[in-house]
Amino acid sequence: MTHAASSRRFQLFSLGVLAYTLAVILWGAFVRATGSGAGCGDHWPVCNGEVVPRAPTVQTLIEYTHRVTSGLCLVLAVALCVWGVRAHAKGHPARRAAVWALVFMVTESLVGAGIVLLKYVADNASVGRAGWMAVHLVNTFLLVGAQSMVVWFSRGRASLTLRGQGLVGVLLGTSIGAMMLLGVSGAIAALGDTLFPSESLAHGLRQDMSETAHLFIRLRVLHPVIAVATGALVVVVSRWVARLRPSEEVRRASTAIVILYAAQLCAGLVNLVLLAPVWMQLVHLLLADFVWMALLRLCASGLASDAPRALPVSEGAPASTAGTV
Repeated sequence: MTHAASSRRFQLFSLGVLAYTLAVILWGAFVRATGSGAGCGDHWPVCNGEVVPRAPTVQTLIEYTHRVTSGLCLVLAVALCVWGVRAHAKGHPARRAAVWALVFMVTESLVGAGIVLLKYVADNASVGRAGWMAVHLVNTFLLVGAQSMVVWFSRGRASLTLRGQGLVGVLLGTSIGAMMLLGVSGAIAALGDTLFPSESLAHGLRQDMSETAHLFIRLRVLHPVIAVATGALVVVVSRWVARLRPSEEVRRASTAIVILYAAQLCAGLVNLVLLAPVWMQLVHLLLADFVWMALLRLCASGLASDAPRALPVSEGAPASTAGTV
């Protein structure tokens, strides 16, 4: 069932909220990469016990800016949810997505507060910090995913259906899980690069191979392996789904995934060779978000209730025959 498209203003607003959220996420990564997470001490929501810091250091300004922009992000999420609920009839997928976007924005704020209050910032190299970063990453993916679906469904797309999807549902679900795992490994690898920087590529390789290396460094070795394996899986799945659900939207999403993941792997290689400079970490993260959104677009179009399904091809019949359920 295809739902009515949202108003042009709502479509633009939802797209603007998504773009702003991505910018805030990148600034959060900048906070971590520059070691500025402790810029406001272990105080939250105030900064070093003050609502507005009076004599801030550079690290304080970086962290405080992130808190202010995050606060505005929460306000925008509330506005998106209220507008989405009021502007759409009950059962409209854009309405549900807007509600989930607010839920994940609230949990994002709570996780961020927990990281500060538990002092999992700056030079903290505990296993607990890795666990919280993994939770933070997964929640961020869910937040971006929910906001992406608001944009998607605001354009009058059909609702998703999971029943009867068979192999397509399994393939897409596996790809989602693999991307989550890749994101977590990437977050831990980036943390290792920040806490234990390498002086040269050779020095980095010696760190990786050392039996006495910190857990974060040893886990850092796994990230490229997971990235290549996940890339192969996602690309194969995207092409397969494009055959099983032969629609223009699915083909576009499949093509976007192939192009973006190739760019992501190249960025990862450059990041490794350049010893993970801050700017390259941000580019790498942004591309990861783009790949994630492209995968969600593939899921939304491939699992849509009105998605066409390839008909079984009888022996000797043309392979291009397809039909719509």
